[in-house]
Amino acid sequence: MRRIVQSKKLQHVRYDVRGPILVEAQRLEAEGHKILKLNIGNTAPFGFEAPEAIVADISHHLPHSQGYSDSRGIYSARTAVAQYYQAKGLTQTTVDDVFIGNGVSELIMLVLQTFIDDGNEILVPAPDYPLWTGAVTLCGGTPVHYLCDESNGWNPDLAEIEAKITDKTHALVIINPNNPTGAVYSEETVKGLVDMARRHDLVVMADEIYEKIIFDDAVHHHAATFAGEDVLCLTFSGLSKAYRVCGYRAGWVMISGPRHLAGDFLEGLTLLANMRMCSNVPAQHAIQTALGGYQSVNELIVPGGRFYEQSKLAWRLLNEIPGVSCVEPEGALYCFPKLDPSVYPIDDDQAFVIDLLRSKKLLVTHGRGFNWPEPDHFRLVTLPDEAVLTEAIVRIGEYLASLRA
Repeated sequence: MRRIVQSKKLQHVRYDVRGPILVEAQRLEAEGHKILKLNIGNTAPFGFEAPEAIVADISHHLPHSQGYSDSRGIYSARTAVAQYYQAKGLTQTTVDDVFIGNGVSELIMLVLQTFIDDGNEILVPAPDYPLWTGAVTLCGGTPVHYLCDESNGWNPDLAEIEAKITDKTHALVIINPNNPTGAVYSEETVKGLVDMARRHDLVVMADEIYEKIIFDDAVHHHAATFAGEDVLCLTFSGLSKAYRVCGYRAGWVMISGPRHLAGDFLEGLTLLANMRMCSNVPAQHAIQTALGGYQSVNELIVPGGRFYEQSKLAWRLLNEIPGVSCVEPEGALYCFPKLDPSVYPIDDDQAFVIDLLRSKKLLVTHGRGFNWPEPDHFRLVTLPDEAVLTEAIVRIGEYLASLRA
């Protein structure tokens, strides 16, 4: 009998956030070890619960959610998303500009499958949320990584990006606020990225899932604000992080710009949306309630709030470890610290985090898992309460001390 093997399309596709390191963690758990998992931004295990109004609204609509909905999403949810962006100054947004999906992840796949032809180049930040690189590759495109500048608060280097544009470049991905760095891009940076897309006739794909999780004086700027009517901008966002409902899988993509030039693309996107019937209907009923009601995330992102205090604590404690430096996150739920290569000459950062896992029963993700080119970073989730987070970073400090010794 012939061997059954994976498709060659997967040859260069990686998703290390849930890759070999997680497999090793599961092996250790099967042996009876308790693993502190700080590898994914899953809010529920750390005591963050969905707002009661959202749960109640889903429960109320559950008896009426047994059939398929419009493949683009239920009307009330799409209307709520359109009105949300109208209130942000994007007054031309209509219900027909919105597609609801099973989280942003599904919508990224649908959009890229619709958009990419073999050989198309897509500009993707490094570090990035690795789904973007994996999905571009799976769809037959070529991800071209542009480096974000750690010395400049992890903002992209506009000149470096523009130098990488070729006649094969078709789109520019912007992840803002950024996962994994926590950077929130300045107005100048966002405008500069969109202007670059305008000059080179690129589509902008703006991943803004952390738009509500920002700290101190940081301000989030929607890329679509600067795209106007001459740059096609696809804005991705959803409920999972700000509303602590990761498992509900409720996200959206909003299309703005020259829709009259994108009719064929939108027809294809509708085709793929139809082929998967629709997104999870009960969770769609959460969207109107979430966007229109009391914004409970606001109390989490200010001094005294858990998102805020835990981010500041992690950043401070990491910088106290000899040979470790970490740019202060301005948003999101992560720290992306650097290990000084002169202190920690690490050649294989995946092996490093697996050894940390085995030694300290602590699961983080290596920097190259986010397509960072050097083995000198790792990502830490800042969701545990302060006592657990402190213990986690103490363990990291102890492990690094053993390496120094």
